[in-house]
Amino acid sequence: MSLAPLSPGGLEERLSGIRLLILDVDGVLTAGGIFMDFEGREYKRFDVRDGHGIKLLQRYGLGVAIITGRRSAVVEHRAQELGIEPIIQGAQKKGEALDRILASSGVDADRAAMVGDDVVDLPAMVRTGLALTVADAHPAVRERAHWTTATQGGQGAVREIADRLLQAHGHWDDLVAGYLAGP
Repeated sequence: MSLAPLSPGGLEERLSGIRLLILDVDGVLTAGGIFMDFEGREYKRFDVRDGHGIKLLQRYGLGVAIITGRRSAVVEHRAQELGIEPIIQGAQKKGEALDRILASSGVDADRAAMVGDDVVDLPAMVRTGLALTVADAHPAVRERAHWTTATQGGQGAVREIADRLLQAHGHWDDLVAGYLAGP
């Protein structure tokens, strides 16, 4: 199943109806690499612009959730730091994880957007109202996404999506004006 990219007007219309942004982690919130020390401790690099974008979405009433196939204390810590919930780790069947998130959030699938980067994300992506991916995603995922960011995963792609969502919801000008009005 391939999803056709949306026209610019169609994308804006679809973005304006989104109430919940669901994110994969490795390859979306991170560049996909995993750093481990000699004792097996895991390290990940998150982009602060992505984190700020997530906080802005939450400030304007949009929900943010995580579905990831791996389990990581680092991801749990970052999600708590950003106030992201729900978070489902160790999701081997991301379509089933999507069902759980939609049920717990009360958001219909057509009002949710999923950002993935690899084929394991497709079962959830294609069931949401807006399937999003990052510039360096697997070709099979880019082919099936409604929209692909210009930015790579872990390099501000989530911020790019957050900005577009805030613009489509009519919050962007107020947001920028608020920062300009500060001391």
